[in-house]
Amino acid sequence: MNILFITNTRIGDAILSSGVLHYLVETYPDARFTVVCGRLPQTLFAAVPRLARVIVLKKRRFDLHWFDLWRDLKGTRWDVVVDLRRSFISFFLNAGARYVIGPANDAVHRVQHLSSVLRLDRAAAPHVFVAARHEEAARSLIPAGPPVLALAPIAAAEEKTWPADRFAALAAELRTGPCAGWRIALFGGPGDDVKAAPLIAALPDALKIFGEADLLTVAAALRNCAAFIGNDSGLAHLAAAVGLPTLAVFGPSDPIRYAPFGDKARFLQAPNRDITGLSVMDVAAAARGIVP
Repeated sequence: MNILFITNTRIGDAILSSGVLHYLVETYPDARFTVVCGRLPQTLFAAVPRLARVIVLKKRRFDLHWFDLWRDLKGTRWDVVVDLRRSFISFFLNAGARYVIGPANDAVHRVQHLSSVLRLDRAAAPHVFVAARHEEAARSLIPAGPPVLALAPIAAAEEKTWPADRFAALAAELRTGPCAGWRIALFGGPGDDVKAAPLIAALPDALKIFGEADLLTVAAALRNCAAFIGNDSGLAHLAAAVGLPTLAVFGPSDPIRYAPFGDKARFLQAPNRDITGLSVMDVAAAARGIVP
């Protein structure tokens, strides 16, 4: 049995779609899976059970990348096609069943909207498959020791980034209270260590995990932490997906649609959606709700 799963190009959206893939893996135990995604989230799917391959969609002018993809896929008989991109190619493949996502729904969380593609009764919570090799690699990033508070101080846009000096003050505040004796780990993507330089200087004893190319190793490292606080970013979604108590601070984005999803996930939105309006005490008070 062959199942084609077409998901998003951005890391955060790909993570939010992972619950739909998890549902398919559990529902079709004999299926082999082909995943289509963008370059950035490609490592997220490396440990999917019975994975046939991951196809990275490389954008071309005039949307010719979709033609390239169709040409690659047209020779296979697909038992199930799940298309979360609403691409035209789904209708031109040899498929037994097609599930194509409907128009965006601003009134519900993105996970609920993505889950609607399969007409599920309840939202399929994000789920990241992690292999033993990722857990082993993560142990070198987060060595055994006292509990770890994970901080992700950088977001994709400046207006979504809480100031670095406040992250430093937050760490100091929590380490004198509920996180006394804890270690700090700073997480970020490629180049984020440069943007986070003031925070790195303020927390010289922090573990530093920046630019790790393998998202599943990052997921395993987050799983080895005790709590996560960060901006509205892919890392916040990844932390929530692995079950880590998570607090995401929001500026202009809509948390009703894009907050980290899960029983242990929380968000705090800034007054008037201006992230600089959040004080250290505001975030520290919210953080006390996720610290074990």
